[in-house]
Amino acid sequence: MQRERTKMLTENVFEIARKKIGKGHPCFIIAEAGVNHNGRLELALELVDLAAAAGADAIKFQTFQAEKVISSSAPKAKYQVDSVNPSETQLEMVKKLELDESAHIIIAEHCRKKNVMFLSTPFDYESVELLGRLAVPAFKVGSGELTNLPFLEYLATQKKPIILSTGMASLAEVEAGIHCISKFEIPFALLHCVSNYPARPEDVNLRAMQTLAEAFKVPVGFSDHTLGIEISLAAVAMGASIIEKHFTLDKTLVGPDHKASLSPQELKDLVKGIRSIESAFGDGIKRPAQSELEIASVARRSIVASCDIPANVEISHSMLTYRRPGTGLPPSFFKYLVGRKTKHDIKAEQLIALEMLQ
Repeated sequence: MQRERTKMLTENVFEIARKKIGKGHPCFIIAEAGVNHNGRLELALELVDLAAAAGADAIKFQTFQAEKVISSSAPKAKYQVDSVNPSETQLEMVKKLELDESAHIIIAEHCRKKNVMFLSTPFDYESVELLGRLAVPAFKVGSGELTNLPFLEYLATQKKPIILSTGMASLAEVEAGIHCISKFEIPFALLHCVSNYPARPEDVNLRAMQTLAEAFKVPVGFSDHTLGIEISLAAVAMGASIIEKHFTLDKTLVGPDHKASLSPQELKDLVKGIRSIESAFGDGIKRPAQSELEIASVARRSIVASCDIPANVEISHSMLTYRRPGTGLPPSFFKYLVGRKTKHDIKAEQLIALEMLQ
């Protein structure tokens, strides 16, 4: 077992519930429900239905006890002030978004019925234990916890794969977080992220995702907070093994993340777009596609006579030209024709064949 795990780490590929994560495998698409259920179980279940219908590999929630994560004096971010009651504290806002253990059990079971993987980001030790009881196949760590090294180390002791977001972080901070978890020899992936809601495309710096891959030799992906789906699609084209994207039932709902989330149709478009891009990757061998072969005979040129050429005449350059279709000798063969004599008359624009020459 240890040998297999070491081999997978060496190959930069690992599995989450039989889904292979890494180069050469389909992008693992996480539909981020987050707290877009607004603390209501029925909305959470609708989000599961939408994620499954869109074809996402997983749906991810957030698991927390607000008082264990946020102090009463913690301010809200500007986007949170703009999205919800500005007089509310961060603790008061987040408290309304909690889901209790019974809700988690129901959601996890609904995910199984809908054949979409249940994931959640824990924010406190008790939430880690809850998710462990629910047998989550991996832990997703939010960007805010990257520098919470004691918490990262505790997560690593659970011996589950970790997907670690790296928003707000320098390369040195990412390295420190990795040091915390890598000593437990668990597989992990890194997500490049810009922790702004919404993030501006000019701030995204997608090449940093490739920097993470080169620096740490692990699967990388992108946790996307931009509007729309274009930047996620670009990340896949650049090699993202994981895409995480917020979605919502309705962007007009009250809550901190709805405005920067995808609509149900946009989520479907994202999944479809990613799978279309993947189908275009191919194997890298430069050769004509089967579908091109018929076109080649129409679009390419052949050597033809540029004028009437009598029998027993030596072929010169001026007697040859190149015309469609490409069913005869290719233009590159002209050097084998010049200087040879014709066996019989050849009419202008007639395809030249070797058997016409002496």
